[in-house]
Amino acid sequence: MTASTSPPQILATYEDLAYRDVFWTARTYEDACDRVALRALLPSSGGRLIEVGAGFGRLAGEYRGYGEVTLLDASDVHVAAALETLGRDPRYTVILGDALALPFPDGVFDAAVCVRVLHHFSDPGPVVAELGRVIRPGGLLVLEYANKRNLKSIARRLLGRQAWSPFEPGAVEYKPFHYDHAPVGIRRSLRAAGFTIERLRAVSLFRLPGLTHRLPPDALARLEAPLQEPLGSITPGPSVFVLARRSMAPNA
Repeated sequence: MTASTSPPQILATYEDLAYRDVFWTARTYEDACDRVALRALLPSSGGRLIEVGAGFGRLAGEYRGYGEVTLLDASDVHVAAALETLGRDPRYTVILGDALALPFPDGVFDAAVCVRVLHHFSDPGPVVAELGRVIRPGGLLVLEYANKRNLKSIARRLLGRQAWSPFEPGAVEYKPFHYDHAPVGIRRSLRAAGFTIERLRAVSLFRLPGLTHRLPPDALARLEAPLQEPLGSITPGPSVFVLARRSMAPNA
């Protein structure tokens, strides 16, 4: 969804608005949990912010306190949808672009958000490095990744229902061109790009059909909210949100 260099199968998945009208309509709980984590980690106001892989602008409303907001995505369909919704607000700029080659000079943004993107890349390093390039020294990154070391994967491994170990380094392809990442790999990529991790939140802890299909999504999200930060370093959930700060050294 976010990189024109991604395999064509990925881009084809998002070349219509089913991602907005079907996928996210059926994931009210996950959407609510993403917002809980984002609001907890991202300062409520600031100067210039970019969201890489913004899609149709699902999270755009969370950036109301920022002076200038750039939403970038590789799908022209989603860019058009975001423009239709946000195009009249002068604070928002919506552009078509590549997560691996952001069309901006170094250090131009105070903050960046990248959610539901890294699972399309077997190697998170180049994406994280490009995010580091466009964030100013001292700026913030909120980064989400699909977590390889989650409780469901651990249980499946122990029961002999899964060939790969959730504790091995590196990514695992859980379906074609979709990757869960090891926490250690994400940490290495962030360090290499000049970031220091400040906070972690474990997200979508109750992503189980027996719960999300039977209990109100908002109630589940409220139940999860106080657990996200305490469980962040343990990473039991399928999704992890990271708050990282760019080094003050301009050449880091």
